[in-house]
Amino acid sequence: MMSPPTESYITALLLALTLALAGCTSTEPSLSGSSRQPVDFSGHWEMNYAQSDNIQARLNSLVRELRKQSERRGAAHGEVGGPAISIGGTNNGASVIGLAQMADMITQSAVVIIDQDDEGIQVKREGNFALDCQFAGPDAYRVDSPLGRELCGWDGHQLVFTLLLPDGLSIRHRLTRSEDGQQLNIATTVVSDQVSYPFTLNRVFTRFEPGSAGYRCEMTVTRGRVCTTEAE
Repeated sequence: MMSPPTESYITALLLALTLALAGCTSTEPSLSGSSRQPVDFSGHWEMNYAQSDNIQARLNSLVRELRKQSERRGAAHGEVGGPAISIGGTNNGASVIGLAQMADMITQSAVVIIDQDDEGIQVKREGNFALDCQFAGPDAYRVDSPLGRELCGWDGHQLVFTLLLPDGLSIRHRLTRSEDGQQLNIATTVVSDQVSYPFTLNRVFTRFEPGSAGYRCEMTVTRGRVCTTEAE
């Protein structure tokens, strides 16, 4: 059974407001209202932690990228070195850590259930709100809600959801299915002009039949991967 989408999502929104992220600067892909060969994402999916990104590793990668950017800017101005993370302004420590925490919070769902037909698709994520994309009607590929504007569409064989929240925070989910239909990758990207490089987490899911027993795992910045057994 899917958990209520309240606590984790509200916490994520509060974090977004705390970050005071303004003005999304990423270039969105040109999305289409149709796909020549629509991909069927429907089914039950559970996260494969071994193949999914580790939050701490991705955060380290972001800091390295910011350091490279700082060095390139310094070289262009004849300066040597320079901090990757500043105390204030763009790329300050709170914004960088907050960006990673935001991405981690909204990608914790260990189970995803997807319903899809000719009219649209619904991605139900355990412990989080569902992603909806209508393929027909007045709300096709675009929905305005109190949370912000939700856009969706096809980018080739991939399905993309973009959520534009207040204060300029942008969240993009890109769904890709393997050719054999047994794996699903959801790449979640969080963008802000307060951090000069976007933060992306890839979560890999494996198709499963409902009712099977297994492990329930969770990845955190402080403790890494934490798993518990789950009865059938």
